[in-house]
Amino acid sequence: TLMNEPRTILMVDDNEDLLFLMRAAFKMAKCDNPLQEAHNGEEAIAYLKGKGVYADRHNYPLPTVMLLDLKMPRKNGFDVLTWVRAQPGLKRLTIVIMSASMREEDVERAFDLGTNSFLVKPGDLTTLTTMLRCLCDWIQINQFPSLDKAGRN
Repeated sequence: TLMNEPRTILMVDDNEDLLFLMRAAFKMAKCDNPLQEAHNGEEAIAYLKGKGVYADRHNYPLPTVMLLDLKMPRKNGFDVLTWVRAQPGLKRLTIVIMSASMREEDVERAFDLGTNSFLVKPGDLTTLTTMLRCLCDWIQINQFPSLDKAGRN
C-alpha cells in the first residue's frame, strides 16, 4: 500500500455490541482509517473475493489489515485464516486475530495458520481505545506488501 492511500481495516466479528464498541473506540483513538465490517467468516471471504455486494472495490476496497475474531458461526476465524493463506493474491494480507480467548493452543494454532498478530479483546472501552490507537499508529508506519488488486482468485 502506498503511504498516501487510505489503509482500510476490515473488522470481522459476529458480535454487534463489540463492533459498536470498536467503531466508538476507533473514533476515540482518532483513527481515520476507513473501516469495513463482515459479520461472519463467510461474509469475510465474500468481501475478500469481491463477490456479490462486495464486487464494488470502490466502496469495498481490499483491506490493508483484517481484524479477525476466532469464534464465529458459518466459518470461524481459523477457517478464514486457512482460506486467505491459500489464496495467491491475498496470502500476504496482514491479519490480526482479535479474540476473547487467552488459550495458549488458540494462539499457537493461529500463528501456525499464518496470523501476523494475536490480540486479546479488552473488556472495557478505555483499554480497547488504547489498543486500537497503538494499532492505528502501527498501520500508519508499517510497510505492507501489495495484494492482487482484483482480489479475485
